[in-house]
Amino acid sequence: MRGKRVNHFFLPADPVYGNRLLTRFINRVMKSGQKKTAERSVYGALTIIKDKGEDPIKVFETAVSTVGPKMEVRARRVGGASYQVPTELRGDRRVALAIRWLVLFANKRSNREYKTFSEKLAAELLDASRGQGEAIKKRDTVHHMAEANRAFAHFKW
Repeated sequence: MRGKRVNHFFLPADPVYGNRLLTRFINRVMKSGQKKTAERSVYGALTIIKDKGEDPIKVFETAVSTVGPKMEVRARRVGGASYQVPTELRGDRRVALAIRWLVLFANKRSNREYKTFSEKLAAELLDASRGQGEAIKKRDTVHHMAEANRAFAHFKW
């Protein structure tokens, strides 16, 4: 085993909903250390979801769990050739990828349709919780890559 074991730092729960996962999400949305701005955006998105008559935390958690991929491919060099080896993801990385993709694709939504980032984020979370949207497409692409390279699974060690 290389190096030391990682000591994980447990984030405090967010002040409004008391949810640790939401704190991780806010930290991912944050740019240049502006946490209050990130909180305003995320809580604004959750308010928009609440106004549409749905439970915001339930929508958020289902979005993160559905977007999180179960498999991914990793490059492994064997005898001068590089193979895409499918590997199963552990929970922490799965959640990290889900959060990253949700924020990324919320940012990429068109400015014609949505005025603020909160609206984009709310739309992406709602779509993801329903099994639609760009983040779900990304997850499916990653799964297809892992499935296509299943022949190289024996290189996993």
